Amino acid sequence: MASALTSEAFAKFLACLDADGERAGEKYEDLRRTLIKFFEWRGAPFPEDQTDETFNRIARRLDEGVEIKNVGGYCYEVARLVCLEALKGNDRKRDPLETNYPNTASADATDSALERERRLDCLEHCLNRLPAESRALIVEYYQDEKRDRIERRKALAEALGLRREALANRAQRLRDKLERCVMRCFNEKTAI
Repeated sequence: MASALTSEAFAKFLACLDADGERAGEKYEDLRRTLIKFFEWRGAPFPEDQTDETFNRIARRLDEGVEIKNVGGYCYEVARLVCLEALKGNDRKRDPLETNYPNTASADATDSALERERRLDCLEHCLNRLPAESRALIVEYYQDEKRDRIERRKALAEALGLRREALANRAQRLRDKLERCVMRCFNEKTAI
């Protein structure tokens, strides 16, 4: 991971989130929780560290004078790159003993695939427990990539008669509810 964040760079990052210090702090915490979940769901080894690294990189760019128009989108792109780096680095840091015992690596891969399959089963189970309109909203909200996702969310907010921020809050509440359900389901499945 790169060097630590300076207070000046962090202040620029907060100012980029919102001109009001208190609202900037709230947005920072919301974004931090979202990015930690982003890294967790993608299997990154240290989600909090990767989130900090994402913020550090963005703040350094701001400190260098780079203008960022869409902080949320920029954070997502930087997080995606940090995640790829973390996952690649994780593959390279295999225990040397695993090369002498290939069944260990195979067993780990099997366990990882089984864990991923259980999580996906739990996600499907939890999605099916949501009311139809909530399920449709969350699926629609997280569909597509980049520009298509932005356009879809604008259209969804318009169709529901909501401001985009209100739609984002509703989607976050649903996502939090889904996450709790998936964790509960996963813990029950692994306890068996």
